[in-house]
Amino acid sequence: MANVIKLRKGLDIHLVGAAKGEKTVLPASAEYALVPDAFVGVKPKVVVKEGDVVKAGDALFVNKQQPEVKFASPVSGVISAVERGDRRKVLSVRVKADAEQQYADFGKKTVATMSGAEVVSAICEAGLFGYVNQLPYAVVANPQDAPKAIFVSALRDMPLACDFEVELKGNEEAFQTGLSALAKVAKTYLGVGAKQTAPALLEAKDVEVNVFDGKCPAGNVGVQVNNVDPVNKGEVVWTVDPTAVIFIGRLLNEGKVDLTRTVAVAGAEVKEPKYVDVKVGAPVADVLAGQLDTEEGKRVINGNPLTGVLARNNSFVGPRTSEITVIPEGDHADEMLGWILPRCKQFSTSRSYFSWLCGKKEYNLDARIKGGERHMIMSGEYDKVLPMDIYGEYLIKAIIAGDIDRQEALGIYEVSPEDFAVAEFVDSSKLELQKIVRQGLDILRKENA
Repeated sequence: MANVIKLRKGLDIHLVGAAKGEKTVLPASAEYALVPDAFVGVKPKVVVKEGDVVKAGDALFVNKQQPEVKFASPVSGVISAVERGDRRKVLSVRVKADAEQQYADFGKKTVATMSGAEVVSAICEAGLFGYVNQLPYAVVANPQDAPKAIFVSALRDMPLACDFEVELKGNEEAFQTGLSALAKVAKTYLGVGAKQTAPALLEAKDVEVNVFDGKCPAGNVGVQVNNVDPVNKGEVVWTVDPTAVIFIGRLLNEGKVDLTRTVAVAGAEVKEPKYVDVKVGAPVADVLAGQLDTEEGKRVINGNPLTGVLARNNSFVGPRTSEITVIPEGDHADEMLGWILPRCKQFSTSRSYFSWLCGKKEYNLDARIKGGERHMIMSGEYDKVLPMDIYGEYLIKAIIAGDIDRQEALGIYEVSPEDFAVAEFVDSSKLELQKIVRQGLDILRKENA
């Protein structure tokens, strides 16, 4: 019987343009790319060069600090470019894809007979360990660490997020194999939503299932860790995206690396919001082909509107990208006398507009910040939407002040930047909370190295 955990804090933001319907498969792209910056905390060392022939699953780069952590090519083909930026920073490794895909053979495995060390070794060898993160620091995990627990959240509740139950359909066997494999390494917790009904989630074997009944960000794995088994100083937990669990299951069941994932193409500016199956590393432009009349006046986001990043012309589907969203930029919005109008089409968390009477209405919000950065107001705004046992506002102040001792006392080891996404949305001070938390975690990690 699953445990039910009720969370009273949070905020659901309903936006126009959520993906609907069954999954569709997009045509294969001519070129794919793996972007090292998408794997937080990794210092890449490229192990291929232009002109090399690779199979799907072959390593494109490794982590300098842990060379056993490899990063697999999503497709077979020829290395078309190793793109570098300032000071020779690796920006991407690109592969011109073969018409007929070839896969590196890692051998099928029987999870029941494997040890935890063998599971970790198999994942590292196939270039999939980079999809395993850790708390503290919210970075790619170290395979040498012994985690006290592993957390998987199958609940995605950010605005316009991809419903994992859609992706799970047809991948139930691989998902269960991945869970069973992770359970060999450490006690594994699976977090699901109160409205999710898939038997593969609620009746998952070898793991402890926790049902989270609450508003966004209840689906954040950091929130679930905080409410189930908090991280103390000196402890490590691993966190794994549910799609990565499917990747691991496919590897063990089929002996090959298949990085096909389901992505929600969503947003008010998308012609036909839908779910598509693409491989990690596919160009975002290919995913949005035919979906936009023009990019002028539109914000294309690699991810969801709260935690995603701005998609450039050369952006690619990331290892943890579960949605590509497009919302209005808002540059030409006309709000003359807007402050004295009822503003029923505007969203407000403080009941400043009459829109709060409209129930679960879907809003067409744009990308404007609507105000400049100002002094931090200690008004309890963060606490209302942060379902964690921490003092969010005091933690942010401690990070800004650089007070490491106070950061540790206030629970910085338990948080990741995405946990503050909703707090950033409601913040009247217009602070970039996720960026502040990321900088604080990076400094703390460097100090404790």
